[in-house]
Amino acid sequence: MRNNSPFIYKRRYIVLKLDRIDRKILTLMQQDARISNLELAEQIGLSPSPCSRRVKALEDAGLILGHVTLLNPERLNLKLTAHIHVTVDKHTPERLDNFNQAVSQMPEVLQCALITGNDADYMLTVMVPDMEHYQRFLLEKLTRIDGVNGVRSSFVLRQIKQQTALPLDHLK
Repeated sequence: MRNNSPFIYKRRYIVLKLDRIDRKILTLMQQDARISNLELAEQIGLSPSPCSRRVKALEDAGLILGHVTLLNPERLNLKLTAHIHVTVDKHTPERLDNFNQAVSQMPEVLQCALITGNDADYMLTVMVPDMEHYQRFLLEKLTRIDGVNGVRSSFVLRQIKQQTALPLDHLK
């Protein structure tokens, strides 16, 4: 019996084996999530049915998490981006969970990462219309989270590069 599974099983880990067509599908879908199956199939050189099956397999494998619409922040008057380093007073699971849950509920926070190698515990990326909104976010939301001990902000003057597409060249 031939195994057509895109998975290689090694001990407890599942390692995905992606071929050139899978990588091309992922690349094209990252460039345009609204690409039709017909257009995708044409660009990768497959007929629509096998193309659709491959996309479904990539979704089932958890490689494709969803599809998004990217909005223009300036057209929505979101002109101020801040990178905020946050320190917390205690590194207990409860304190960190509390912080994680609180920032997860804040729409201004685009990204939140627990970090190391810095004078901070978290790094947030926040987007707001202006400095007044930033001050309100800082004083009325972020610093009111139990355990927030320090906040250091940097503001983006100009965005040089921003992309959502993940690099796939290492999969060759």
